[in-house]
Amino acid sequence: MARRKIAMIGGGQIGGNLALLAAQKELGDVLIYDIAKAEGMIKGKALDIMQLRPHDGYDVNLEGSSDPESLTNSDVIIITAGIPRKPGMNREDLLEINLGIIKDVAEKVKTYAPNAFVIVISNPLDAMVYAFYKASGFKSNKVVGMAGALDSARFRTFIAMETGFSVQDVSCMVLGGHGDSMVPITRLATVGGVPVTKLISPERLEAIVERTRFAGGEIVKLFGNGSAFYAPAQSAIEMAESYLRDKKRVIPCASYCQGEFGINGYFIGVPSVIGSGGVEQILEFDLTKDEQNALLSTLEKVKKTVQGTGL
Repeated sequence: MARRKIAMIGGGQIGGNLALLAAQKELGDVLIYDIAKAEGMIKGKALDIMQLRPHDGYDVNLEGSSDPESLTNSDVIIITAGIPRKPGMNREDLLEINLGIIKDVAEKVKTYAPNAFVIVISNPLDAMVYAFYKASGFKSNKVVGMAGALDSARFRTFIAMETGFSVQDVSCMVLGGHGDSMVPITRLATVGGVPVTKLISPERLEAIVERTRFAGGEIVKLFGNGSAFYAPAQSAIEMAESYLRDKKRVIPCASYCQGEFGINGYFIGVPSVIGSGGVEQILEFDLTKDEQNALLSTLEKVKKTVQGTGL
């Protein structure tokens, strides 16, 4: 049986880490694709990871290419192409530049990998995944944005840091847009099944929620140039693995809503079941009035950014 194929479009920091993680999990053969002027860099990354394989015996092949035809027959495509944030920029500031890039990518993917499951990471995420969906003509279940997976991982991390308990036992979710208006659902957060509201004071919990909302910006400031790459890469790989191995993981992702949570026609962070059919289901549950209002507020911001795409 032929190995599956995973293509990373964009060979920067996230793209390189995606390639490494995909190889380590032996999800399939890996392609790092980027523009011609970056070809030496991506070929170098692919070769470097190829030479790492003997240490742990990953039997997958990696290549770097700037030829769009190399995308042919990709099972999963993960898009990181675009410019990253700089200090003082919010995700929306990237819209105009990254929109042109995502439209170009959509054309290439539609031509060479029309059956792929596509995970978009490029910012502003909610608008970029929408733009890819519109420009590619893909079915909505085959296109998803990596947002809630990362936001929820950050929320889990901060709860584990606060309590001192294992991050493995922290369960929580973040809904809404991938931006400062995201909605961490504190009511459902637990540690080993125990509600976090029993373990963390309301004041500290509110501080954690705020830190989660601005976690990406915190890293941008610390780096001084560029944005997060380790955690975003692992978040997307978790989604890719669930698709390739039909795991049916329930992951908060920017999925296309068709009435769920009262949202219609937008990609926004909701609990999504990812299996071999792509996004197979969105799990709905009752929100409190405050949560519903917060979700409607983040939806307005998503709508505004999406309008900026003109699609």
